[in-house]
Amino acid sequence: MGGSVSCIWGGSKSGRDQTGQAAAASPRSGRLLSRSGRNVQVFSLKDLKSATRNFNMMNCIGRGGFGPVYKGNLKDGSQVAIKMLSAESKQGTSEFLTEIDVISNVRHPNLVKLIGCCVEGNNRLLVYEYAENNSLSNALLGPKNRCIPLNWQKRAAICIGTASGLAFLHEEAQPRIVHRDIKASNILLDKKLLPKIGDFGLAKLFPDAITHISTRVAGTMGYLAPEYALLGQLTKKADIYSFGVLVLEVISGQSSSKSNWGPDMHVLVEWTWKLREGERLLEIVDPDLEEYPEEQVLRFIKVALLCTQATAQQRPSMKQVVHMLSNQTEIDLQNAVPPGVLKEPRRQMGSLGGLTQDTSSSQSTRGNPAGSCTTQTGDMNSCQFSTTEVLPR
Repeated sequence: MGGSVSCIWGGSKSGRDQTGQAAAASPRSGRLLSRSGRNVQVFSLKDLKSATRNFNMMNCIGRGGFGPVYKGNLKDGSQVAIKMLSAESKQGTSEFLTEIDVISNVRHPNLVKLIGCCVEGNNRLLVYEYAENNSLSNALLGPKNRCIPLNWQKRAAICIGTASGLAFLHEEAQPRIVHRDIKASNILLDKKLLPKIGDFGLAKLFPDAITHISTRVAGTMGYLAPEYALLGQLTKKADIYSFGVLVLEVISGQSSSKSNWGPDMHVLVEWTWKLREGERLLEIVDPDLEEYPEEQVLRFIKVALLCTQATAQQRPSMKQVVHMLSNQTEIDLQNAVPPGVLKEPRRQMGSLGGLTQDTSSSQSTRGNPAGSCTTQTGDMNSCQFSTTEVLPR
Protein backbone atom coordinates (compact mmCIF):
# COMPACT_ATOMS: atom_id res chain seq x y z
CA MET A 1 0.00 0.00 0.00
CA GLY A 2 1.45 3.34 -0.99
CA GLY A 3 0.61 6.56 0.71
CA SER A 4 1.49 10.18 0.99
CA VAL A 5 3.28 11.02 4.21
CA SER A 6 4.26 14.50 5.31
CA CYS A 7 7.50 15.53 6.95
CA ILE A 8 8.27 13.94 10.28
CA TRP A 9 7.04 16.96 12.20
CA GLY A 10 3.31 16.44 12.47
CA GLY A 11 2.30 19.38 14.65
CA SER A 12 0.36 19.29 17.88
CA LYS A 13 -2.69 20.89 19.42
CA SER A 14 -1.04 21.31 22.76
CA GLY A 15 1.67 23.68 23.90
CA ARG A 16 3.11 21.03 26.20
CA ASP A 17 4.99 17.84 25.48
CA GLN A 18 4.25 14.43 26.95
CA THR A 19 6.24 15.27 30.06
CA GLY A 20 4.02 18.30 30.71
CA GLN A 21 6.85 20.70 29.94
CA ALA A 22 6.10 23.78 27.89
CA ALA A 23 7.48 23.52 24.39
CA ALA A 24 9.07 26.42 22.59
CA ALA A 25 7.01 27.87 19.75
CA SER A 26 8.00 29.51 16.52
CA PRO A 27 7.15 33.22 16.76
CA ARG A 28 6.22 33.26 13.08
CA SER A 29 4.21 30.08 12.71
CA GLY A 30 2.89 29.48 16.21
CA ARG A 31 3.71 25.79 15.77
CA LEU A 32 5.60 23.84 18.38
CA LEU A 33 9.35 23.91 18.06
CA SER A 34 9.92 20.71 19.97
CA ARG A 35 7.90 18.14 21.79
CA SER A 36 11.04 16.72 23.37
CA GLY A 37 11.81 19.03 26.26
CA ARG A 38 13.83 16.31 27.93
CA ASN A 39 16.29 16.06 25.04
CA VAL A 40 16.66 19.53 23.53
CA GLN A 41 18.03 22.61 25.25
CA VAL A 42 16.69 25.97 24.09
CA PHE A 43 19.47 28.54 23.68
CA SER A 44 19.14 32.29 23.40
CA LEU A 45 20.58 34.06 20.39
CA LYS A 46 22.84 35.94 22.78
CA ASP A 47 24.30 32.65 24.04
CA LEU A 48 25.09 31.46 20.54
CA LYS A 49 26.57 34.78 19.46
CA SER A 50 28.86 34.62 22.47
CA ALA A 51 29.81 31.02 21.66
CA THR A 52 30.81 31.90 18.08
CA ARG A 53 32.25 35.39 18.67
CA ASN A 54 29.23 36.91 16.97
CA PHE A 55 29.34 34.28 14.21
CA ASN A 56 32.84 35.25 13.20
CA MET A 57 33.82 33.82 9.82
CA MET A 58 36.96 32.42 11.44
CA ASN A 59 34.63 30.01 13.23
CA CYS A 60 32.74 28.96 10.09
CA ILE A 61 33.47 25.26 9.53
CA GLY A 62 31.11 24.50 6.68
CA ARG A 63 28.24 25.61 4.53
CA GLY A 64 25.27 23.59 3.32
CA GLY A 65 22.16 24.41 1.36
CA PHE A 66 20.42 25.53 4.56
CA GLY A 67 23.17 27.91 5.62
CA PRO A 68 26.57 28.14 7.34
CA VAL A 69 27.79 25.99 10.24
CA TYR A 70 29.94 27.53 12.97
CA LYS A 71 32.14 26.04 15.64
CA GLY A 72 31.16 27.34 19.07
CA ASN A 73 32.31 27.15 22.66
CA LEU A 74 29.53 27.13 25.24
CA LYS A 75 29.85 28.64 28.69
CA ASP A 76 30.44 25.20 30.22
CA GLY A 77 33.48 24.77 27.95
CA SER A 78 31.93 22.22 25.59
CA GLN A 79 32.45 22.56 21.85
CA VAL A 80 29.45 22.50 19.55
CA ALA A 81 28.56 22.94 15.89
CA ILE A 82 25.90 25.62 15.32
CA LYS A 83 23.91 25.43 12.11
CA MET A 84 22.33 28.74 11.11
CA LEU A 85 19.44 28.82 8.68
CA SER A 86 20.42 31.42 6.10
CA ALA A 87 17.92 34.14 5.23
CA GLU A 88 18.02 33.17 1.56
CA SER A 89 17.62 29.46 2.28
CA LYS A 90 14.41 27.87 1.05
CA GLN A 91 14.19 25.53 4.01
CA GLY A 92 10.86 26.25 5.61
CA THR A 93 9.66 25.94 9.16
CA SER A 94 8.49 22.40 8.40
CA GLU A 95 11.98 21.19 7.47
CA PHE A 96 13.49 23.00 10.45
CA LEU A 97 11.03 21.41 12.84
CA THR A 98 11.56 18.06 11.15
CA GLU A 99 15.25 18.09 11.91
CA ILE A 100 14.67 18.98 15.56
CA ASP A 101 12.00 16.37 16.11
CA VAL A 102 13.91 13.58 14.37
CA ILE A 103 17.30 14.08 15.93
CA SER A 104 16.09 14.86 19.44
CA ASN A 105 14.29 11.54 19.71
CA VAL A 106 16.82 9.27 18.01
CA ARG A 107 19.98 8.12 19.74
CA HIS A 108 22.68 5.95 18.17
CA PRO A 109 26.52 6.13 18.21
CA ASN A 110 26.53 6.66 14.44
CA LEU A 111 23.95 9.47 14.38
CA VAL A 112 24.90 13.06 15.15
CA LYS A 113 23.49 14.26 18.48
CA LEU A 114 21.30 17.37 18.55
CA ILE A 115 22.00 19.34 21.73
CA GLY A 116 19.64 22.26 21.34
CA CYS A 117 18.07 24.95 19.20
CA CYS A 118 17.29 28.63 19.05
CA VAL A 119 14.34 30.52 17.56
CA GLU A 120 14.29 34.29 18.01
CA GLY A 121 12.58 36.51 15.47
CA ASN A 122 13.75 35.41 12.04
CA ASN A 123 16.75 33.55 13.49
CA ARG A 124 16.64 29.76 13.58
CA LEU A 125 19.62 27.73 14.68
CA LEU A 126 20.43 24.14 15.61
CA VAL A 127 23.18 23.18 18.06
CA TYR A 128 24.90 19.83 17.47
CA GLU A 129 27.72 17.89 19.03
CA TYR A 130 30.98 18.96 17.45
CA ALA A 131 32.73 16.60 15.02
CA GLU A 132 36.45 17.31 15.34
CA ASN A 133 37.33 15.90 11.91
CA ASN A 134 34.55 17.65 10.00
CA SER A 135 32.97 15.52 7.27
CA LEU A 136 34.00 12.50 5.23
CA SER A 137 33.81 14.74 2.18
CA ASN A 138 36.55 17.00 3.55
CA ALA A 139 38.62 14.15 4.97
CA LEU A 140 38.61 12.00 1.85
CA LEU A 141 37.40 13.96 -1.16
CA GLY A 142 38.55 17.50 -0.40
CA PRO A 143 41.78 19.31 -1.32
CA LYS A 144 44.89 17.27 -0.58
CA ASN A 145 46.13 19.76 2.01
CA ARG A 146 42.92 19.26 4.02
CA CYS A 147 42.54 15.51 3.62
CA ILE A 148 43.11 13.09 6.49
CA PRO A 149 45.20 9.98 5.78
CA LEU A 150 42.75 7.10 5.93
CA ASN A 151 44.13 3.58 5.78
CA TRP A 152 41.89 0.67 4.88
CA GLN A 153 41.01 -0.16 8.49
CA LYS A 154 39.70 3.38 9.02
CA ARG A 155 37.78 3.38 5.75
CA ALA A 156 36.21 0.02 6.49
CA ALA A 157 35.16 1.23 9.96
CA ILE A 158 33.57 4.35 8.43
CA CYS A 159 31.56 2.22 5.98
CA ILE A 160 30.40 -0.22 8.68
CA GLY A 161 29.57 2.55 11.16
CA THR A 162 27.54 4.46 8.57
CA ALA A 163 25.75 1.27 7.60
CA SER A 164 24.95 0.62 11.28
CA GLY A 165 23.47 4.09 11.68
CA LEU A 166 21.33 3.67 8.57
CA ALA A 167 20.21 0.20 9.65
CA PHE A 168 19.06 1.72 12.95
CA LEU A 169 17.04 4.42 11.16
CA HIS A 170 15.48 1.92 8.76
CA GLU A 171 14.77 -1.00 11.06
CA GLU A 172 14.94 -0.02 14.74
CA ALA A 173 13.85 3.61 15.08
CA GLN A 174 10.15 4.06 15.86
CA PRO A 175 8.74 4.97 13.46
CA ARG A 176 11.26 4.06 10.77
CA ILE A 177 13.13 6.93 9.13
CA VAL A 178 14.40 7.41 5.56
CA HIS A 179 17.21 9.97 5.45
CA ARG A 180 17.00 10.91 1.73
CA ASP A 181 20.39 12.64 1.53
CA ILE A 182 23.13 10.13 2.39
CA LYS A 183 26.39 11.48 0.98
CA ALA A 184 29.99 12.12 2.04
CA SER A 185 29.36 15.67 3.27
CA ASN A 186 26.60 14.40 5.60
CA ILE A 187 28.85 11.81 7.25
CA LEU A 188 30.63 13.59 10.09
CA LEU A 189 33.80 12.25 11.75
CA ASP A 190 34.57 12.71 15.44
CA LYS A 191 38.05 12.85 16.97
CA LYS A 192 38.35 9.06 16.71
CA LEU A 193 37.00 9.11 13.12
CA LEU A 194 33.76 7.50 14.27
CA PRO A 195 31.20 8.27 11.53
CA LYS A 196 27.97 10.05 12.42
CA ILE A 197 25.12 10.59 9.99
CA GLY A 198 23.99 14.21 10.04
CA ASP A 199 21.58 16.66 8.34
CA PHE A 200 18.06 15.30 8.74
CA GLY A 201 16.34 18.23 7.06
CA LEU A 202 14.92 16.00 4.32
CA ALA A 203 14.17 12.96 6.49
CA LYS A 204 10.79 11.24 6.25
CA LEU A 205 8.93 8.95 8.62
CA PHE A 206 8.27 5.54 7.16
CA PRO A 207 5.55 3.65 9.08
CA ASP A 208 5.65 -0.14 8.77
CA ALA A 209 2.31 -0.28 6.94
CA ILE A 210 3.63 1.94 4.13
CA THR A 211 5.51 0.39 1.20
CA HIS A 212 6.47 3.71 -0.37
CA ILE A 213 5.93 7.44 -0.03
CA SER A 214 4.89 9.55 -3.00
CA THR A 215 6.87 12.75 -2.60
CA ARG A 216 8.80 15.42 -4.39
CA VAL A 217 12.27 14.26 -5.42
CA ALA A 218 14.96 15.31 -2.94
CA GLY A 219 18.58 14.30 -2.68
CA THR A 220 21.93 14.91 -4.30
CA MET A 221 22.98 14.23 -7.87
CA GLY A 222 25.44 11.37 -7.98
CA TYR A 223 23.73 9.66 -5.03
CA LEU A 224 20.12 9.75 -6.24
CA ALA A 225 18.42 6.40 -6.88
CA PRO A 226 17.00 6.48 -10.42
CA GLU A 227 13.64 4.89 -9.63
CA TYR A 228 13.04 7.54 -6.99
CA ALA A 229 13.99 10.32 -9.40
CA LEU A 230 11.80 8.80 -12.13
CA LEU A 231 8.65 8.17 -10.11
CA GLY A 232 8.97 10.22 -6.94
CA GLN A 233 8.15 7.09 -4.97
CA LEU A 234 10.42 6.93 -1.95
CA THR A 235 11.43 3.70 -0.22
CA LYS A 236 14.29 2.73 2.06
CA LYS A 237 16.00 1.42 -1.06
CA ALA A 238 16.79 5.01 -2.09
CA ASP A 239 19.01 5.39 1.00
CA ILE A 240 20.58 2.01 0.26
CA TYR A 241 21.47 3.13 -3.27
CA SER A 242 23.09 6.29 -1.89
CA PHE A 243 25.04 4.23 0.63
CA GLY A 244 26.36 1.99 -2.16
CA VAL A 245 27.67 5.05 -4.00
CA LEU A 246 29.26 6.28 -0.77
CA VAL A 247 31.12 2.98 -0.28
CA LEU A 248 32.58 3.23 -3.77
CA GLU A 249 33.75 6.77 -3.00
CA VAL A 250 35.42 5.59 0.20
CA ILE A 251 37.22 2.81 -1.65
CA SER A 252 38.25 4.88 -4.68
CA GLY A 253 38.91 8.21 -2.98
CA GLN A 254 36.95 9.85 -5.79
CA SER A 255 33.71 11.81 -5.89
CA SER A 256 30.87 10.00 -7.65
CA SER A 257 29.70 13.12 -9.46
CA LYS A 258 32.97 14.88 -10.23
CA SER A 259 35.11 12.14 -11.79
CA ASN A 260 34.75 10.26 -15.05
CA TRP A 261 36.42 7.12 -16.31
CA GLY A 262 37.14 5.59 -19.70
CA PRO A 263 36.47 6.91 -23.20
CA ASP A 264 32.73 6.93 -22.57
CA MET A 265 33.15 9.16 -19.49
CA HIS A 266 31.51 6.71 -17.11
CA VAL A 267 30.54 7.79 -13.63
CA LEU A 268 31.96 5.82 -10.71
CA VAL A 269 29.11 3.31 -10.40
CA GLU A 270 29.09 2.57 -14.13
CA TRP A 271 32.85 2.22 -14.27
CA THR A 272 32.90 -0.18 -11.33
CA TRP A 273 30.33 -2.42 -13.03
CA LYS A 274 32.38 -2.36 -16.23
CA LEU A 275 35.47 -3.42 -14.28
CA ARG A 276 33.44 -6.20 -12.67
CA GLU A 277 32.61 -7.56 -16.10
CA GLY A 278 36.35 -7.71 -16.83
CA GLU A 279 37.21 -9.08 -13.36
CA ARG A 280 39.29 -5.95 -12.67
CA LEU A 281 37.40 -4.54 -9.68
CA LEU A 282 40.52 -3.67 -7.70
CA GLU A 283 41.39 -1.04 -10.31
CA ILE A 284 39.04 1.41 -8.60
CA VAL A 285 40.99 1.25 -5.32
CA ASP A 286 42.49 4.57 -4.22
CA PRO A 287 46.20 4.67 -5.21
CA ASP A 288 46.87 6.18 -1.77
CA LEU A 289 45.93 2.82 -0.26
CA GLU A 290 49.29 1.12 -0.56
CA GLU A 291 48.31 -1.87 1.58
CA TYR A 292 44.88 -3.43 1.92
CA PRO A 293 43.30 -6.90 2.24
CA GLU A 294 42.19 -7.67 -1.28
CA GLU A 295 39.43 -10.12 -0.35
CA GLN A 296 37.81 -7.68 2.08
CA VAL A 297 38.03 -4.76 -0.34
CA LEU A 298 36.51 -6.90 -3.09
CA ARG A 299 33.68 -7.83 -0.72
CA PHE A 300 32.98 -4.16 0.03
CA ILE A 301 32.94 -3.32 -3.69
CA LYS A 302 30.53 -6.16 -4.39
CA VAL A 303 28.24 -5.03 -1.57
CA ALA A 304 28.23 -1.55 -3.10
CA LEU A 305 27.21 -3.03 -6.46
CA LEU A 306 24.37 -4.93 -4.80
CA CYS A 307 23.21 -1.68 -3.19
CA THR A 308 23.20 0.25 -6.48
CA GLN A 309 21.35 -2.26 -8.66
CA ALA A 310 18.83 -0.69 -11.03
CA THR A 311 16.11 -2.99 -9.69
CA ALA A 312 15.41 -1.55 -6.26
CA GLN A 313 13.76 -4.74 -4.96
CA GLN A 314 17.03 -6.63 -5.46
CA ARG A 315 19.01 -4.31 -3.23
CA PRO A 316 19.73 -5.75 0.22
CA SER A 317 18.35 -4.24 3.42
CA MET A 318 20.73 -2.19 5.56
CA LYS A 319 20.71 -4.96 8.16
CA GLN A 320 21.91 -7.37 5.48
CA VAL A 321 24.51 -4.82 4.38
CA VAL A 322 25.93 -4.54 7.91
CA HIS A 323 26.17 -8.33 8.08
CA MET A 324 27.92 -8.59 4.70
CA LEU A 325 30.40 -5.85 5.52
CA SER A 326 31.17 -7.16 9.00
CA ASN A 327 31.59 -10.85 8.23
CA GLN A 328 33.60 -13.04 5.91
CA THR A 329 30.59 -13.44 3.67
CA GLU A 330 31.04 -14.61 0.10
CA ILE A 331 29.22 -12.17 -2.17
CA ASP A 332 27.65 -13.63 -5.30
CA LEU A 333 26.98 -11.14 -8.09
CA GLN A 334 25.76 -13.76 -10.56
CA ASN A 335 22.15 -12.60 -10.36
CA ALA A 336 22.93 -8.92 -9.82
CA VAL A 337 21.68 -6.44 -12.40
CA PRO A 338 23.69 -3.43 -13.64
CA PRO A 339 23.47 -0.25 -11.56
CA GLY A 340 20.98 2.50 -12.19
CA VAL A 341 22.65 5.75 -13.22
CA LEU A 342 21.32 9.28 -13.59
CA LYS A 343 22.96 11.50 -16.18
CA GLU A 344 22.25 15.08 -17.10
CA PRO A 345 22.22 15.37 -20.93
CA ARG A 346 24.34 17.75 -23.01
CA ARG A 347 26.82 18.14 -20.19
CA GLN A 348 29.52 16.01 -18.65
CA MET A 349 28.80 14.73 -15.17
CA GLY A 350 32.02 16.31 -13.91
CA SER A 351 30.60 19.75 -14.62
CA LEU A 352 27.40 19.24 -12.67
CA GLY A 353 27.21 21.71 -9.87
CA GLY A 354 24.05 20.08 -8.58
CA LEU A 355 20.33 20.01 -8.94
CA THR A 356 18.91 22.34 -6.37
CA GLN A 357 15.47 23.21 -5.17
CA ASP A 358 15.18 21.38 -1.86
CA THR A 359 18.02 22.92 0.09
CA SER A 360 19.20 20.09 2.30
CA SER A 361 22.46 20.62 0.47
CA SER A 362 23.58 23.00 -2.21
CA GLN A 363 23.66 20.04 -4.59
CA SER A 364 20.18 18.78 -3.90
CA THR A 365 17.21 18.28 -6.18
CA ARG A 366 13.61 18.68 -5.23
CA GLY A 367 10.49 19.82 -6.96
CA ASN A 368 7.76 18.96 -9.36
CA PRO A 369 8.66 18.07 -12.97
CA ALA A 370 10.54 20.79 -14.79
CA GLY A 371 13.66 20.09 -16.84
CA SER A 372 14.78 16.60 -17.84
CA CYS A 373 17.71 14.28 -17.20
CA THR A 374 18.54 10.93 -18.71
CA THR A 375 18.31 7.81 -16.60
CA GLN A 376 20.43 4.88 -17.73
CA THR A 377 20.04 1.46 -16.18
CA GLY A 378 20.53 -2.07 -17.31
CA ASP A 379 17.05 -2.20 -18.79
CA MET A 380 16.02 1.46 -19.00
CA ASN A 381 18.09 3.34 -21.55
CA SER A 382 17.31 6.98 -22.22
CA CYS A 383 14.24 7.08 -19.97
CA GLN A 384 13.48 10.70 -19.19
CA PHE A 385 13.09 11.86 -15.62
CA SER A 386 11.95 15.30 -14.69
CA THR A 387 13.81 17.51 -12.27
CA THR A 388 14.60 21.13 -11.62
CA GLU A 389 17.09 23.60 -12.98
CA VAL A 390 20.81 23.06 -12.54
CA LEU A 391 22.44 25.45 -10.13
CA PRO A 392 26.13 25.77 -9.16
CA ARG A 393 27.35 24.75 -5.73
